[in-house]
Amino acid sequence: MATVGGQSAQGGGTGKEAAPIEFREAVEALGSARLRPELVIAPAPAPRRLAPYAFALSATVEVDGEELADGTLVLLHDPAGQEPWRGDFRVVTMARAELEPEMAGDPVLSEVGWAWLLDALQAHGAGYAEPSGTVTRCHSQSFGALAERGASTEIELRASWTPSDGRFERHLAAWGDLLCTCAGLPPTAAGPLPLPDAASLGGVVPMPARRRPRPH
Repeated sequence: MATVGGQSAQGGGTGKEAAPIEFREAVEALGSARLRPELVIAPAPAPRRLAPYAFALSATVEVDGEELADGTLVLLHDPAGQEPWRGDFRVVTMARAELEPEMAGDPVLSEVGWAWLLDALQAHGAGYAEPSGTVTRCHSQSFGALAERGASTEIELRASWTPSDGRFERHLAAWGDLLCTCAGLPPTAAGPLPLPDAASLGGVVPMPARRRPRPH
């Protein structure tokens, strides 16, 4: 059974003993993704109602022990295909991070956030179709006993697309770069690193330019 970070490629609550070979191979391909070392990857519960088979990962961007962004990626598979997908696989993602104050008021922030995703897919040569998503900006102001927290603005990008090239590792790598961009990390000259296995998850490399850590 194919695994990524120690999680099996099982059906999303279907009760079937094993997923189709196409899905197992797709999950196995995720294990060859080359990701930046600031990304901490872990298995996540897969949704049960979106498709017959699902596999999920969660990730955080961590620098110097601080969490700067987080998100989830879900790989869906319906052997019969789904009309809105225009295919039998679908990638569903979420990425969020707290913004610096000077970025929070940018009137084109939503357009920029969506461009980050498309640029990441293009940079990794990930073929895709039928992209859709939303970019949400949430401003919070604390009062009373929490007043010392001050104001904060968070960006959240939810997106899905149909992988059209069968190179699933490229899609995971692109999503990882999107998370790092949301976290305010600059491109790395050294390039991304392979996806760590379950025993070595958690590599952290300090970067000079970054956003404020996410509140806990």
